[in-house]
Amino acid sequence: MGVSHKQYVAYLTELILLTHSEEYDREAYLVWVKSVCRDYRIAKAVTEFYPTPMMRRNGQGEIFCDVDNGKGVKILLRIELMTKTKSTIIGTLYTEEEDEERTEEEKKQLDIFLRLIIGFVARRRLIRTLQEFGFEDETGFPNYRALSRYLDIANVENTLGGKVAFHMDLHNFTMVNQEIGRKNGDIVMRTFFNMVKDVIGDTGILIRLGGDKFVGIFDRKVKRQVFELLSGTLVPYDKAEDKKILVQAAVGVYMLPNPFTMNVYGDIMDKIMMASMAAKQQTEGTIVIYDDRMKNERNRTKKVQTDFRSALVNEEFQVYYQPKVDIETRKLSGAEALCRWLKNGKIVPPLDFIPILEINTDICDLDFYMLDHVCRHIRRWLDEGRDVVRISVNFSRKHLMDVDLLEHILEVVDRNKVPHEYIEIELTETTTDVQFRDLKRIVSGLQEQGIWTAVDDFGMGYSSLNLIRDIPWNVLKVDKNFVPKNAEDTGNITNVMFRHVISLAQDIGLECVIEGVETVDQLEVLRENNCNIVQGYFFDRPLPLEEFEQRLDEKYYPE
Repeated sequence: MGVSHKQYVAYLTELILLTHSEEYDREAYLVWVKSVCRDYRIAKAVTEFYPTPMMRRNGQGEIFCDVDNGKGVKILLRIELMTKTKSTIIGTLYTEEEDEERTEEEKKQLDIFLRLIIGFVARRRLIRTLQEFGFEDETGFPNYRALSRYLDIANVENTLGGKVAFHMDLHNFTMVNQEIGRKNGDIVMRTFFNMVKDVIGDTGILIRLGGDKFVGIFDRKVKRQVFELLSGTLVPYDKAEDKKILVQAAVGVYMLPNPFTMNVYGDIMDKIMMASMAAKQQTEGTIVIYDDRMKNERNRTKKVQTDFRSALVNEEFQVYYQPKVDIETRKLSGAEALCRWLKNGKIVPPLDFIPILEINTDICDLDFYMLDHVCRHIRRWLDEGRDVVRISVNFSRKHLMDVDLLEHILEVVDRNKVPHEYIEIELTETTTDVQFRDLKRIVSGLQEQGIWTAVDDFGMGYSSLNLIRDIPWNVLKVDKNFVPKNAEDTGNITNVMFRHVISLAQDIGLECVIEGVETVDQLEVLRENNCNIVQGYFFDRPLPLEEFEQRLDEKYYPE
């Protein structure tokens, strides 16, 4: 028995009213579905919704079955719709195995019903999807979800092959905000984003991961123009006064092979992140292209980070001491504690693990491990009646994030009952105003507690006289690269700078220690400039504990 034309019109009118009403009545809709399925002898009705092509391929969607009498095995009608955003909606009607064929008129009517339902489902699901998976961040930049959608679509359409993916980290953007103000900084970021996006055009996508970090994909035909922008460009922020600022980025790039199929997002993201980390370790405006060596380096990094914790527990890290010597008296005047990793009977070079520990805060745990062991040694030397010298311990810039750093240092020193004057904390130069303020607070606090402080590697970075003017250091450690090679060439700019910096430091009461001294000629240059305390291979390499204790007992170096 078929459905009359009058009943069909009534059903159609009711469906239109239900699906176009602003107030969706789920119960009324289910009543309508069940009535239609009964009258048209539909055993099962299913709708499916997949937000992206990849989610459809992986079966990660929503399936709705509002009618099912358990006997629906034969497909009567199936309609599939793909939206402009590449979401897929599928509607399927099933009949019982032995059910009679529908008339062409019935099939036509069911086709209209199903298309209206699919359109209705599409609208509702897309609205909800957009709410749940918004493709923009709170400031209006396309976000990671927009990138995921782009990758899904391009992957299914096989258009990723040959493209260029990149991650960029804008260089020192915190300082940009400090220099021109956050409002203008936001303008600069938006303008720079649009400049890059315009060059990429329809060949790819550019999104913001968060902060000053961005990810993009583009066609190789615009590679040169994109790379020119990413290497550094002047960005206007006040057109009325023609004000501009240089924006540079550390950029990691992955050249996608052709053909290329993405299995997971990490096939692309892992590679550009590895290359980006390598770029950040170099100078600003650097673009680093991924190669397989970076994967090996990442595996090595993970291995070091994994082994580090057990190495601490097993005390695999050994304290080596490099003596500091007064070149006039040749007396041992102090030492620097240096870390050596004794692993499986072999020493791991510091450059093979220190930079890796600097990536996160592991280096802070190692620094405190070193301080604790140095304090233990000093306490034992004092108990044994030895003449103890002041020992300097390196502390990473990472410690500046610790607001209780002073208390943590004092806890270690005092727990080991070490007089404060035997400890010197070495800290390196800073690069930002915030770090400068933290550094000043920590150094001042240590000074008040009678613990010596030294600024390490002075002359290696972009040193500022503010560093020694505004912070009450005890010791200025000067890198060997800042020391003149020839004392006789008094007019040489290096000689002039060295002479005046050392004179200034000594005039304000700083003890100057020169690192890396290896030759007699260097000693003569230092004598000419009244620099008496040196550290370097001319006198001693870094020594294991037992050998350094011999130096303590000997006190003087022979001529």
